[in-house]
Amino acid sequence: MAEGVSALPRDEWNALVGTESPFLEWDWLASLEEAGAVGERTGWDPRPLVIREEGRLVAACPLYLKLHSEGEFVFDWGWAEASERAGIPYYPKMLVGVPFTPVTGARLLSAPGEGSQPWAELLGKALRDICTANELSGVHVNFCREDELDALEELGYQIRLGLQYHWVNEGYASFEDYLTRFRSKRRNQIRRERRELEKQGVVIETHVGQDIPDSLFEPMFEFYKTTVQEHYYGRQYLNFPFFELLRDRFRERLVFIVARQGGTPIAGTFNVAKDNVLYGRYWGATRSLRHLHFNVCYYAAIEHCIEAGLQRFEPGAGGNYKQLRGFDPYPTRSAHFLREPRLADAVSQFLMAERDEVSETIEWYRERSALKSSPAAGRG
Repeated sequence: MAEGVSALPRDEWNALVGTESPFLEWDWLASLEEAGAVGERTGWDPRPLVIREEGRLVAACPLYLKLHSEGEFVFDWGWAEASERAGIPYYPKMLVGVPFTPVTGARLLSAPGEGSQPWAELLGKALRDICTANELSGVHVNFCREDELDALEELGYQIRLGLQYHWVNEGYASFEDYLTRFRSKRRNQIRRERRELEKQGVVIETHVGQDIPDSLFEPMFEFYKTTVQEHYYGRQYLNFPFFELLRDRFRERLVFIVARQGGTPIAGTFNVAKDNVLYGRYWGATRSLRHLHFNVCYYAAIEHCIEAGLQRFEPGAGGNYKQLRGFDPYPTRSAHFLREPRLADAVSQFLMAERDEVSETIEWYRERSALKSSPAAGRG
């Protein structure tokens, strides 16, 4: 294990990441560490597991020793409570994933040309063995790729199914072209929601990569804080130094969508783009205006995807209200190894029922998609 991703050479780590999720890249993970957003003090102790051959980094995974279950988006609070009631300590536990980021991507990384399956098996076994040798409660591999599950399931990991709402670009020529996919009632409602802001003098701007002004990073951080403060369950995981580090080393991946009223920024979304995918991360507003959230978070982002030729938009976890705005449900997956047989058996029964329920929910919402069927429509 290494003392954090920031302790590893940037180029070596990013060579493993390749075209995978931008949140796996050294610049993102190391910035979290260097800003103090993760670390032993926060209950996210970074301990990336690495494998070297003749000094060359050939495989790795972003691993954290967790002292709680916050910021994971694959909720296991019930497992922890049941474990503690049974006299089985649940924390610390091992987590493979990206802090505070519910985005699917490779978790068991390997160098190009090495063949991913053997390294996935080796990493999965090493994680399990470390957990057992140190008498930890378990290993949780969150938001992993479907092709990683085979290796992990063979090693005794249990599979968990979740869902998110994603937007898929089916070759739309414009936002108006996209709106034709809706039934007239919903199409007219979206148009009214967009006109509502125009009447209030709100202008929405999109800034991409190096064209993002330095002056927008502080307002974007303030927007992020307003959302945290508005919700009783909110946790401020990030600080302004993290935003500053991304400004300096990650700007080419960023897409800021900002709403202005009278020239003043009043709301914004912090998005990340890579490989034809836009990922929505943080949203906030300093003024409460009707339909502001939908316009900034969804409609403007979809319009940007169409104009930029991006193929998919993942706005984040939760919110079946997204389904009404053209986002359909897609499965997410995680894998869990629990050392204590009693806990593993109880969780196994829970996961079996949950998988059936989630599968039925995905099918139900897809059958009732807000979008009219199209010959070109895909359902990945």
